[in-house]
Amino acid sequence: MWLLDPSRKEVLKFAVCCRVLTLVLQALFNAIIPDHQAEAFSPPRLAPSGALDQLVEFLLGGLSHWDAEHFLFIAEHGYLYEHNFAFFPGFPLALLLGTELLLSPLQALLSPRSCLLISVALLNSLFSVLAAVALHDLSCLVLRSPRQAFYTALLFCLSPANVFLAAGYSEALFALLTFSAMGQLERSQSWASGLLFALATGVRSNGLVNIGFLVHAQCQSFFSSLKVESPLRQLIKLIASVFLSVFALGLPFVLFQYYAYTQFCLPGSVQPIPKPLLQFAMEKGYRVADGNAPPWCSWSLPLIYNYIQDVYWNVGFLRYYELRQVPNFLLAAPMAVLVAWATWTYVTTHPWLCLTLGLQRNKNGETLKKPAAGFLSPQVFVYLVHAAVLLLFGVLCMHVQVLTRFLGSATPIVYWFPAHLLQNQEPLLRSLETVPWNPLAGSSPPGQTVPRIHIKRLLHNWKTCSPVTQCVLGYFLTYWLLGLLLHCNFLPWT
Repeated sequence: MWLLDPSRKEVLKFAVCCRVLTLVLQALFNAIIPDHQAEAFSPPRLAPSGALDQLVEFLLGGLSHWDAEHFLFIAEHGYLYEHNFAFFPGFPLALLLGTELLLSPLQALLSPRSCLLISVALLNSLFSVLAAVALHDLSCLVLRSPRQAFYTALLFCLSPANVFLAAGYSEALFALLTFSAMGQLERSQSWASGLLFALATGVRSNGLVNIGFLVHAQCQSFFSSLKVESPLRQLIKLIASVFLSVFALGLPFVLFQYYAYTQFCLPGSVQPIPKPLLQFAMEKGYRVADGNAPPWCSWSLPLIYNYIQDVYWNVGFLRYYELRQVPNFLLAAPMAVLVAWATWTYVTTHPWLCLTLGLQRNKNGETLKKPAAGFLSPQVFVYLVHAAVLLLFGVLCMHVQVLTRFLGSATPIVYWFPAHLLQNQEPLLRSLETVPWNPLAGSSPPGQTVPRIHIKRLLHNWKTCSPVTQCVLGYFLTYWLLGLLLHCNFLPWT
């Protein structure tokens, strides 16, 4: 009966509207603006293109640009090229499964690529909507503030990473699995949480960082039970739990690396490749499994993922710090500033809690449990550390322009902190603090009118909004729209 909750219904409705609007706008922008001739991965099409295929491409082609082409290629042909292994298998497998379950009647009428493109539109819309609901539920558990949880979910629907939650990227599925796993962990469902975190690791490599959530929860359990059970017994349980967490979350990554090793490094590892795709590889210089072992096979720890990031994408510590990359740093600056601001606000509010790694104990020797609500709650600490670690790694070691989607799909902090700012610094929202909370005006008790307050109300009163509100909503809405405009026409974006 969880769908009967008024705020959850409002989140669901708003998320669906945003998804529909996103699909409509990407089709419109892709139709009226000529595509930029970008140097992006564009393999030849093997199946003939009919009239229906051209219609699908016209309506949904904007969802297949840039890295989305890699995921569509992998889902259709498998991991044929060495650099394909930079993209984890979770999302391509979801596309294949969705195509088989949802689009079986269309496979006789459309090419495999068209079916996959429709699957992208349907599944990522579904994943994004469910991720918004999962984030709302997680926010209710952690923040214990219905208003902030509601604003958080609405901001996620207007995420600066919006286009990547709709296009053929893995961000929407990763966000759904990650937020759901966090919610299960808050409910003390460790096994369910571990399974969801493990699935997230099979979707994106940064899922490995989520090990920290399980370890932190186990450390909290260790300290809270010291007075009840033997310290030695508790220590053994802690070590075993940490080992199981590392093993469970690391297993998808290890298996994927091992699969790559069997394809490229073992004697006789030759894949049958269609001639047009083989010719394309020769023209572009892409390595295929032809029996000649690549250099990474001889490493003491043969990880193809590290090799690809180094050789193909030039990813490494401070490698992106070049003068010509200044525009990309400016593009990523708002997200970096947002997370850094959130970190500074939290650390200066709870310095001792941060020094004690969120394991602060009160005078009775018990771990503090939820003494405050909202973003500044001690329960937010582990999420803030997670966001700060991702920010630091992204700024120092990655192509910095991907920071927006990297953080926007991985951490609730980028939505919790703006929701905190809106609630505490926007007079229009602050005036509602004395009004009983109900996001749906229609479900208010007779004689009690509670206005429907969310983004539309703030936009209607834009000139009277505080500068903080204008900056936050301006950033979210600008990137929401510009991402569709630029990305869907092969123009550089985050």
